[in-house]
Amino acid sequence: MENTVRILVTGDFYGGGRVEDMVIKCHYDEIFNDFIPVIREADIAITNLESPLTHSLRAISKTGPAIKSDPALLKALKFAGFNLLTLANNHIMDYGNEGLEETLAHCRNGNMKWVGAGMNYSEASSTCYLQVNGKSIAIINIAENEWSTTAGVHPGAHPLNPVANFYTIQEARKHAGFVLLIVHGGHELYSLPSPRMKETYRFFIDAGADAVIGHHTHYCSGYEYYRDKPIFYSLGNFIFDRPEKRDEKWEQGFAVIINHNGSKTDYELVPYCQSAGKPGIYKLTGADRNKFFENIERLNNIIGDDNKLEESFQVFKKKVGKMYRAFIEPHNLRYLHVFQSRGWLPSFLTKRKKNLLLNLSRCESHREVMVSILND
Repeated sequence: MENTVRILVTGDFYGGGRVEDMVIKCHYDEIFNDFIPVIREADIAITNLESPLTHSLRAISKTGPAIKSDPALLKALKFAGFNLLTLANNHIMDYGNEGLEETLAHCRNGNMKWVGAGMNYSEASSTCYLQVNGKSIAIINIAENEWSTTAGVHPGAHPLNPVANFYTIQEARKHAGFVLLIVHGGHELYSLPSPRMKETYRFFIDAGADAVIGHHTHYCSGYEYYRDKPIFYSLGNFIFDRPEKRDEKWEQGFAVIINHNGSKTDYELVPYCQSAGKPGIYKLTGADRNKFFENIERLNNIIGDDNKLEESFQVFKKKVGKMYRAFIEPHNLRYLHVFQSRGWLPSFLTKRKKNLLLNLSRCESHREVMVSILND
């Protein structure tokens, strides 16, 4: 289409597992398969680099896994046709300042654009402006505050902060004809947004974003149109090969294609299967594709009904409630307190426990579950 900008947005890409061996052996075709034309037909092709590109062995102290990808992954991404990486996610700082600095150096040397992280807050919060086919496109990338975000002079990812994000979107609105906000956040292994997420993402549309696209949860979610602007709550994994994660929800996701010509914008969904019986990604076809869209429609119906969305979130909270309570349940035995006060027993609040509590209180998604459980 004449003077149309075609933007592709995909979810979480991790270059580990079986994919790492394929990357090192340069078997790029076997990674991307029939998805290659989808990527290469886009003017702006975006994927979320879910881990730093580093050889560092110094992982940070945190809860959850610290992951990284071999820097050779960048060549695979460029081969496929990607030309912009989103870095605002909860793993980009898994190997500390060294890991991020090495990642950015590889991107610079490999002529790969990025958005969402930097060596300080000013760099991390910078908007990516692109001029394509006579159109000005602004891309903003933010992440919930889980291990990686920065608020000052130290390196990190662009944090979710609705007040600051509002002004960033407003500024982008002044300089671009289309403003795309990509958010890394939500509840892992849950296929719906929380009511808090729905309210926040809609606020970003009110602030001036033309589209909001989310990832992080590893399961794809539904979408809605709010004020005639789309909100895709989670794309699911793009390529994320983990042997212990083998189920349909983990293995299926979708990419969003945005066709923008200035006066009109339309959207396409491209569903796929990834890291299933064999590594790599394949477009869904036939009955599998039909089944996928039936599930998306089911999720859309829940998202569009506030009561159903709240009911679903209550079910999710009940499911994860025991896990969260175990995180914070303190002992209340008087004799143990006496023994500890006299130095006869060490504190049960280990460094790992402190890190866990810090993460539960700092990350928006963890915090809202904890607050609700404590209120109950």
